Amino acid sequence: MKRRYAAVDGRGIISVQEDEIGPPPPGRILVKVYASLISPGTELGNVINRRRKPDPSVGPKIFGYQNAGVVEAVGEGVTRFRAGDRVACMGGGYATHSTYCHCPVNLAVHLPKEVSFDDGAYNHLAATALQAIRRAQLQIGHNVAVFGLGIVGQLCCNLARIAGCRVAGVDGLGVRLTRALKVGAHAVFQPDSDDIVKSVLEFTEGEGLDCAVMAFAGDGTETFRNIVRMMKKAPDTHQMGVVVVVGGCRLDMRLASEAGNLDIRSSARTGPGYHDKEWEHGREYPPAAVEWTTQRNLKVCIRLMQERELKVWELTTHRMPLSKAPEACEELIQHPDRALGVILLPQEE
Repeated sequence: MKRRYAAVDGRGIISVQEDEIGPPPPGRILVKVYASLISPGTELGNVINRRRKPDPSVGPKIFGYQNAGVVEAVGEGVTRFRAGDRVACMGGGYATHSTYCHCPVNLAVHLPKEVSFDDGAYNHLAATALQAIRRAQLQIGHNVAVFGLGIVGQLCCNLARIAGCRVAGVDGLGVRLTRALKVGAHAVFQPDSDDIVKSVLEFTEGEGLDCAVMAFAGDGTETFRNIVRMMKKAPDTHQMGVVVVVGGCRLDMRLASEAGNLDIRSSARTGPGYHDKEWEHGREYPPAAVEWTTQRNLKVCIRLMQERELKVWELTTHRMPLSKAPEACEELIQHPDRALGVILLPQEE
């Protein structure tokens, strides 16, 4: 069977290629893809890095890691899915920007009819955000601020709101601030405002933040120092609370004097299981030992979309056919002030 797919080469040039795709291997399903979501951070950050340091020896390679579609066939050992099932799929090298893909059984979940393929394609970044919120261990009534309102930051705002928290969003792009108010933020702020620390503390009614989420790449040192000033304080003046770092930012700081008694927590990936090949293809972890696997996080995200709580549809700014993948990626790279959630439609031309 022929398939078309989006590819990027060592020079950061994006193209649409074609190859053959066969029956699904054991532990995988063959999916006809109806929507995929471009990741503005991980995927396009890689493209930008290749353009800065090009390597002409590297040819076009398929990319993408979240899509949704319909099962065409199942591989040996797969009992959870059958042909005709609607599914959401994730995973680098699996859930690609392509007309068809092979996805491991534990990186796919059923997609209810109430959830569109477009919305289901947000599954990987939604689970990434959910993992970050789990790391934060939020409680009802907590004051939370999310710094960086790309897709993951937006979904962190949304999930913190669902968890019963008071949520502020911080970003420098107006389109992102507007979207954050639609998905869950109670208030939004520009990071370069005259006194962002004062503004956030006023938002918390003087209580200070219980949690901050850093959801952006690049140098985060100045932002972190401002966060320290925004956090709640113990009577001895030490800062308290949790800072979750889910973006790929760098921090240049001295612990512990600059951070008081803050808990600084890195949040990576979508939950346990992802990148464990045996688990991805069907082996299970004991539920008593690993409660929130990637599979379970995916199911929660899809259920919240079905219940209209996780408002991913508010983040979609563009829908384009797969043949326009180069233009779609350039829109995100060149115009982050107007593009955020860009969906590719592999079956539409």
